[in-house]
Amino acid sequence: MRRAARTRLQAGVLAVAVALLPGSPAAAEGPEKVDLDAVTRIRLEGLQRGKGMETAAKLCDEIGPRLTGSPAYRKAAEWAKGQLSEWGLANARVEPFEFGRGWVLERAAVHMLVPQATPVEAWPKAFTPGTDGPKSGPAVLLKVEKEEDLASWKGKLAGKVVLLGDVPEARPGEKPDSERYTDEELAKLSRYEPRDGRRPRDRDRMRREYQLRRKLAAFLAEEKVLAVLEPSRGDDGTVFAQGGGTWKPGEPEGVPTLVVAAEPYGRMARLAGKKVPVEVEVDVVARFTEPDPLAAVNVLAEIPGTDRKDEVVMIGAHLDSWHAGTGATDNAAGVAAVMEAARILKAAGLSPRRTIRVALWGGEEQGFLGSRAYVDREIASRPAPPAGERDGGLPDWMRGARGGPLTLKPGHAKLSAYFNLDNGAGKVRGVYTQENAALEPVFEAWLAPLADLGAATVTNRSTGGTDHQPFDQAGIPAFQFVQDQLEYMTRTHHSNVDVLERIPPADLSQAAVVVATFAWNAAQRDAKLPRKPVPPSPAPGAPESGPDRAAAPAPGDR
Repeated sequence: MRRAARTRLQAGVLAVAVALLPGSPAAAEGPEKVDLDAVTRIRLEGLQRGKGMETAAKLCDEIGPRLTGSPAYRKAAEWAKGQLSEWGLANARVEPFEFGRGWVLERAAVHMLVPQATPVEAWPKAFTPGTDGPKSGPAVLLKVEKEEDLASWKGKLAGKVVLLGDVPEARPGEKPDSERYTDEELAKLSRYEPRDGRRPRDRDRMRREYQLRRKLAAFLAEEKVLAVLEPSRGDDGTVFAQGGGTWKPGEPEGVPTLVVAAEPYGRMARLAGKKVPVEVEVDVVARFTEPDPLAAVNVLAEIPGTDRKDEVVMIGAHLDSWHAGTGATDNAAGVAAVMEAARILKAAGLSPRRTIRVALWGGEEQGFLGSRAYVDREIASRPAPPAGERDGGLPDWMRGARGGPLTLKPGHAKLSAYFNLDNGAGKVRGVYTQENAALEPVFEAWLAPLADLGAATVTNRSTGGTDHQPFDQAGIPAFQFVQDQLEYMTRTHHSNVDVLERIPPADLSQAAVVVATFAWNAAQRDAKLPRKPVPPSPAPGAPESGPDRAAAPAPGDR
């Protein structure tokens, strides 16, 4: 065993021992029980006979990108439901949530024709229309900072290819794209830092920028531009493409809009800025599909409990993805690990006291639509915002947490915990308690026999940005794991290279073992996990999570 691994294991055992000393918080309820025989069986099944990569390959290679509302998402949900049933889980089912039309990309190609013919790496934004055949026209560099800027372009853009965005700043790479947590970084993460110092989101600024983008989109459609090209935030040919239109039936489709790799975009934008003629050909075959209730669903299945079968522990990940890659690190890896965790428990012959429910969510990329619908229906809900605020302000996913009183549903008292996996394809290094200090000694005890696998950190910090948030906001103990970032934010997150090759098999196996262990321990406790006080009504528009955005995204961007 390496010295670092041995140190983590010793630290984990010591932390548990200290937590259980008289007078410690955990000692009030007695030592946290961990069934090491069960953990051994979980480890052996997951690390020696794991099938997680088979699941990931099915999702990435055979089914491909899984945009919510699309035929591919429906296929993925049907397959996952059948696979969970085949592994012996009970009551496998799909539950629809409100969405809208789907979108399918069949082909996309961009070429610069003048001053030199060259192919351009580009991906359409989801929910934007095709070009109805190859279309070519002169490129125009457009800068719009305020609504008044639009007037100067009136009548000048018809038949043009609009370059929308500044020339990307190119910098030599000084840091590796892929990184794992160091022991020092994990130690720092484990220390709680108050969030008071974080700059709150400027909702007024976000609203202004969002509304400007909507007016700009309408203006470009009225001007009959051929297409819009925007620069990617990545480099080395990586294209980060998300959504640019709307999935809501009846709303305008807009104009064909593509994200272009930073390097070729920079060349075209510099030339156009110098008034050097640039001609571009764009060919996009994309189509909207009619709303399909089976293409916007959550997938659920269960390992029935025994003496506490009416109580539930949930593990989950989002099944949907964006479209440029095959949704490997976001989030086939998480889905594969969660499904594998359930398979491990069944294959190991373990019968939990509480029911363990697997949930694979849809609509995460559009704002936690699937998980939020489940929580609203089964756990707890707050009033929807008034129609004027909903229609005239920011969309749901940009407005943040809902205000108003919390109405508890029958499932609120029965759900012990929800564990979510959606931080890329890296191994699990620990867990966030979401500021629930009572869980620190509990999770330290659970992680102690996993410390040699690299999972040993418990932090009382909160994290956000994925499907545990609707549960947490409803007062349910809900958690996201700490994972090695690898190249998640630098290379793969929502990009054209988010493909199976970016999932390290050993990391996936380790993550599945950790998720299975947490699900088992939560299901076996005499008491449900300690809860924070039921959250009061948040201030309207209180931010849900994550760092501030530099600018409001276009409609559909997330």
